[in-house]
Amino acid sequence: MMSNARTKFDRRAFLGAAALSGAGLALPAWAQTPDAGAEQFETNAYTNQRRNISSFQARQWQPYFSTLRNGAILVDTTSRDLHYWSEDQTIYRLYPTSVPVSEDLTRRGRTEVIRKVEGPSWAPTPSMKRRNPEWPSYVPPGPDNPLGTHALYLSWKYYRIHGTHDTRKIGRKSSNGCIGLYNEHIQELFGMAKIGTQVLLI
Repeated sequence: MMSNARTKFDRRAFLGAAALSGAGLALPAWAQTPDAGAEQFETNAYTNQRRNISSFQARQWQPYFSTLRNGAILVDTTSRDLHYWSEDQTIYRLYPTSVPVSEDLTRRGRTEVIRKVEGPSWAPTPSMKRRNPEWPSYVPPGPDNPLGTHALYLSWKYYRIHGTHDTRKIGRKSSNGCIGLYNEHIQELFGMAKIGTQVLLI
């Protein structure tokens, strides 16, 4: 059995972040960067975000993985959360996430971490560029970058688990295919995950 002490999820902190992100405050320039537009959010996104908080539950790894070799990451696109287990089972984390904005952009199945980048740059995929020709062809690391402060690149081309400077996105259907976390959470996950960490999206 996992210890509740190892479940690092501060419900009050997340509620506070959700309230701030839905408060309708004036947004800084970085909130208008590619893959962060308000038009991608669900009409009832704030309602869904608040409902999503109550669905967060700690899980056991055994129904999803046969082993914890190299650690394991489970992403649930329905409850919009990410679970991480370390190989030696001493660490378990649960984080809220953003998920793809539509079913056709959502990919499920097994993959793994193949690259880790601190301060990632970003470029739109060919399909993103076709949908949004006005987007820049390249965004360097920094506050305007849609990948936030850290990114875990997966074996699926163009798919990543990454941070975001736009905290409105977390808990919502708001990405073009990737899984987003608060920057402080991706930084922690980045430090624990390895090249070869198993990843399952359901």
